[in-house]
Amino acid sequence: MALPKGKVSRARGRSRRANWKLTLPGIVECPQCHQKKLAHRVCKNCGTYNGAQVIDMTEDKGNKEE
Repeated sequence: MALPKGKVSRARGRSRRANWKLTLPGIVECPQCHQKKLAHRVCKNCGTYNGAQVIDMTEDKGNKEE
């Protein structure tokens, strides 16, 4: 079984663990509808990405015919 070569001081161990932090997601404004969206992703409000219409947002949501 592997064993540590020597003692790791408190300062060394804690400074190594100090970089375990969360980062905020890249939230930007959509150039078409000016809503907040995640960077490099399709806008959920208008369906555009990089200036092109990718998703047709004119469909009715939730109204399914039987």
